[in-house]
Amino acid sequence: MDQGERQATMKAMMEKCFGGMDTNEKKEMCAAMMGKMTEGLDMKEMMPMMMGMMSGGAAEGAGEKAGGTSQMMQGSPAQHMSQMPEMMLKSMMPHCIGMMLPAMAPEKRGEAAVSILSAVVEKGAAGMTDDQRRSLHDSLQEVLGQLR
Repeated sequence: MDQGERQATMKAMMEKCFGGMDTNEKKEMCAAMMGKMTEGLDMKEMMPMMMGMMSGGAAEGAGEKAGGTSQMMQGSPAQHMSQMPEMMLKSMMPHCIGMMLPAMAPEKRGEAAVSILSAVVEKGAAGMTDDQRRSLHDSLQEVLGQLR
């Protein structure tokens, strides 16, 4: 099976598996899966591998890209889990989007991008002051201006 066939199969499986789920069901499933997946693991052992995955490269040197592995490995597993959302958003999500959008048909990329950007705007601006919202808006406008 070549890479294109694997991607098509994975896409079909993901749509079949998650297609009928609403956002809350997906959140609950992810929370349950994350707990089970990390149960019994020593997060200090996992961090180099995770940092490598998040940076899109090998574990070696990945720590420097994300703030230093030794710095990240300090603290308890609970502290590592509290850092997970920020690490995922800064490293894993952009890497994932960078891999997945080019694999989509060009006519479907716009819909996916709008969905992603809508979530960024809605959830990213929640609880921000007016100045923070303006700063977010200006940053997004700068990026969107690159399309022209």
